[in-house]
Amino acid sequence: MSRKSKKRSVRDVLVALLMAISPLIAALVLTGTSATTASAAALTEVTNFGSNPGNLRMYVYRPDNAPARPAVLVAVHYCTGTAPTFYTNTEFARLADQYGFIVVYPDANVSGQCFDVSSPQALKHDGGSDPTSIASMVRYTVQNMNADAGRVYVTGASSGAMTTNVLLGDYPDLFKAGTAFMGVPFGCFATTDGSGWNSDCATGRITKTPQAWGDLVRGAYPGYTGARPRMQLWHGTEDEALNYVNFGEEIKQWTNVLGVSQTPVFTDSPQSGWTRTRYGSATTQAPVEAISIQGAKHVLPASGMAARAIAFFGLDGSDGTGGTTTGPVHATGSGKCLDVPGSSQTNGTQTQIWDCNGGTNQTWTSTSTKQLTVYGGAKCLDATGTTAGAKVAIWDCNGGTNQQWNLNSNGTVTSVQSGLCLDVTGASTAGGALVGLWDCNGGSNQQWRLG
Repeated sequence: MSRKSKKRSVRDVLVALLMAISPLIAALVLTGTSATTASAAALTEVTNFGSNPGNLRMYVYRPDNAPARPAVLVAVHYCTGTAPTFYTNTEFARLADQYGFIVVYPDANVSGQCFDVSSPQALKHDGGSDPTSIASMVRYTVQNMNADAGRVYVTGASSGAMTTNVLLGDYPDLFKAGTAFMGVPFGCFATTDGSGWNSDCATGRITKTPQAWGDLVRGAYPGYTGARPRMQLWHGTEDEALNYVNFGEEIKQWTNVLGVSQTPVFTDSPQSGWTRTRYGSATTQAPVEAISIQGAKHVLPASGMAARAIAFFGLDGSDGTGGTTTGPVHATGSGKCLDVPGSSQTNGTQTQIWDCNGGTNQTWTSTSTKQLTVYGGAKCLDATGTTAGAKVAIWDCNGGTNQQWNLNSNGTVTSVQSGLCLDVTGASTAGGALVGLWDCNGGSNQQWRLG
């Protein structure tokens, strides 16, 4: 059976299921900031990028501020989607503008717009089909755009999430980490009938031991002994297209592959209805991180989730490659920490000082673009005005000078936009004292230390 007819048989089942769902994905991600920005950079198609047995198309977004050796993120669309729509309707390009990495968007370029994650060729290193084509895109980007081969990552939704699992299994030598939104384990969708569809996997009827799942990954590249890529997993508990059981099976697989316990070392709820677990480490770049979204159907990623993927990769600089620092911001005068009240993620929430507790609402990253981000890069510290007394709040990151801060050697933090100092109102040392802007005066209530 030809590859094209095989994809049409996928369409008979998978596209029929996802056609009504993919618009919801686009609608959800569009609740965030559009990927298009006031920038000269544009999505560009690349042809003749190398071996292309999957007959895919390749699109690239390189932001204006990309450094000499930028990192690379491969962003893989869902069934019925395209590279241009995934570019427009997700936040990865906006985050690339913010942090300076290249985004490569593969395009399935076949009827149904699904990627091959099931054929024997797809489940083998350099075996052919779509994964081999995507590997060619990565190699082309590294060789022709001077990208950093040591910082290549992949993410995707639905069919793209399945592809993410497959790519990490097939090409552990190319990818450092992956994020899968609503996927299935490597090998779960395997078929031998050429249909490209595995109902037992989609409906959650395939379960294996961690060892068995891990062996499938290790078998994709026999003889490989190098480092394995980290994995971040997302799934809604009410996913009607790819059953939630697959989330647990993915956790079993990747904890086994990475040699860490299935018992999480860290559990929290960064947002209402979310349960986040980390395996092998409690840090942002844990070997495996899994986020379960209570009540969510097949509609991920929603607004703000892409930023958390970027933080997991370390593309916000938190992996130490961008010269950035992550930790609490200590208010020297009171001994307390810069805090988002109630762990709120509502735009406009004014910051305060509070007893230091190590919470995500007190964990800030100073980026190479002078931002102070919180919640893994989901929000930025924002100056709401340019006059003394203006409140300092959190807001969606937008790259403006009102969200840029100078961390000065004298301990002050000044707004790039106004030159005013980050100030604890009234020189208070009490928990709950609000933080705003004020004329710099050398007071202890304007002294801060990050880390």
